[in-house]
Amino acid sequence: MDKPDWNQLRAFLETAETGSLSAAARKLGLTQPTLSRQVAAIEQRMGVVLFERVGKAMALTATGLDLLEHARAMGAAAEALGLAATGRSQAVGGVVSVSASDVVAAYLLPPLVRQLRTQEPGIAIEVVATNALSDLLRREADIAIRHVKPEQPDLIARLLREATAGFYASEDWVRVHGHPRSAEDAARLPFVGSDRAGQFLGYLRQHGLPLQESNFSCFSDHSVAHWALVREGLGIGAMMDEVARSTPGVVRVLDEVPPVRFPIWLVTHRELRTARRIRAVFEALAHGLA
Repeated sequence: MDKPDWNQLRAFLETAETGSLSAAARKLGLTQPTLSRQVAAIEQRMGVVLFERVGKAMALTATGLDLLEHARAMGAAAEALGLAATGRSQAVGGVVSVSASDVVAAYLLPPLVRQLRTQEPGIAIEVVATNALSDLLRREADIAIRHVKPEQPDLIARLLREATAGFYASEDWVRVHGHPRSAEDAARLPFVGSDRAGQFLGYLRQHGLPLQESNFSCFSDHSVAHWALVREGLGIGAMMDEVARSTPGVVRVLDEVPPVRFPIWLVTHRELRTARRIRAVFEALAHGLA
């Protein structure tokens, strides 16, 4: 076999990691037929069968499993090369991607992005709104705003502060239901839920609220949509205090219940931290969010 084609190797690696041609194509920004051709090409190039179809999934053959770790090593080396090259770049202009939860992306980041554009007009900010932890090692984002401390040694993180969240309802809701103060008051009232699997309910119970599934009037695992349902008067919901204070028409309720406390971490890859544009954005966000 001659020198491997990196695009074909990447197609093999992502298909193996996701188990699906469609999922791998979305991740790589390709059409499914293009990705399928790349997988077929590397199989022809190597003279082996790497996958077999199991329903809609792509299962690795024994040969594919044997080659997977080698492909992962090559992928990691390519990513490290890209990180090092980005880190050595001293250009102030360019795009910097910042991932954050949907609430932080919608309410806290926009004024900071506007300020950054004034300070550094050559830098464009891509806001990645996701409640999942972006993989900085695989360049899903250059900088991440997280609520948990990162564990990977190649990441550097700065703890900015501890934030709080409380329980809120709309003014119209309070006029109808009254102003509940205690955890006991909450037992008879409607709430806006975050999921139907019971995780949010379990968390509220751990926080001292004696709720049942029947307390939830509606659900949304998207925090911005969750907040919109609260503002519409559908029940009590939780929100970061600084976001709630800037939202007209909502009232703090369950005042006797302790606030939820959580950290705000700013995280980037060690190599990326040496790039001027990423360093500039990192420091601006650290200042603005603190």
